[in-house]
Amino acid sequence: MADITASTPTPSHPARLTVLAGPTAVGKGTVSADVRARYPQVWLSVSATTRAPRPGEVDGVHYLFVSDAEFDDMVAHGDMLEWAVVHGRNRYGTPRGPVEQRLAAGVPVLLEIDLQGARQVRDATTDAFFVFLAPPSWDEMVRRLVGRGTETPEEQERRLSTARVELAAESEFDRTIVNDEVHRATDELVAVMGLTPVTA
Repeated sequence: MADITASTPTPSHPARLTVLAGPTAVGKGTVSADVRARYPQVWLSVSATTRAPRPGEVDGVHYLFVSDAEFDDMVAHGDMLEWAVVHGRNRYGTPRGPVEQRLAAGVPVLLEIDLQGARQVRDATTDAFFVFLAPPSWDEMVRRLVGRGTETPEEQERRLSTARVELAAESEFDRTIVNDEVHRATDELVAVMGLTPVTA
């Protein structure tokens, strides 16, 4: 499969769907935000979720915040490329239509999703490249999770339990990127996507 370049692709040179996954608190959202800010040629899929917005999150930008009934309807109509229950509580999913439209138009697409979702995408397509975002160390990941202060102690423990399982799945991915520094990890990610990293 050909890689996408920074030039405008043609229908015979399709964009690659890149899936970014990794354990909780590894910084997937931070890396994705850096991609959005520094590489506007990459389209980031906006996931739908049944959880409530966190402070500063904007509906339609960070997530599509939907009700349980709305999520049920999207699943029932086959409108989700993937979806999963995360940390045993809320549901997250990737709306199928916008992803397929961007890929058909030759736009490089990045999905930032969880491990369950990545596995569903792997089962659904042979045209995706899977990147595992790893923490520099377990202790650093715990520090990031506790430091962001967005979860209760009970929720933190649930997420860390999930993270132990997620870390064990690294071998399922095509490439591992260590998130030791955000700009460096972002540049490595876009290079994997076939784009030219921004020079300082």
